[in-house]
Amino acid sequence: MAWTKILAANALAPGAREVVKVGNKNILVLNHENNLYAVENNCPHLKLPLKSGKIKDGAIVCSFHRSAFDLSTGEVKTWCPWPPGVGKLLSMVSEAKTLPVFPVRVEDGNILVDVPE
Repeated sequence: MAWTKILAANALAPGAREVVKVGNKNILVLNHENNLYAVENNCPHLKLPLKSGKIKDGAIVCSFHRSAFDLSTGEVKTWCPWPPGVGKLLSMVSEAKTLPVFPVRVEDGNILVDVPE
């Protein structure tokens, strides 16, 4: 594993989110209920940013199309159910894809993430 230091641990209070660049990827790091998660910031559907997405039942929900992804595994919980009447059409733009998630840990007061190149 190639751990990369991305933030000071005290820089990410409970409920906080930050997007950091690691290599060529934008990684969304979030502190949800005192657990740290690192996921690709772009929704796999149309590559729109997830930073503003709500957290519901352990999943991050895309603000644009309401696709939901498990924070721990990236597994698709719902795929493009919105907007009403158009969601089914939008879901055909691309097949349901898992959200990339990355290992994250705290060491020596810093948050580290492992993002493969």
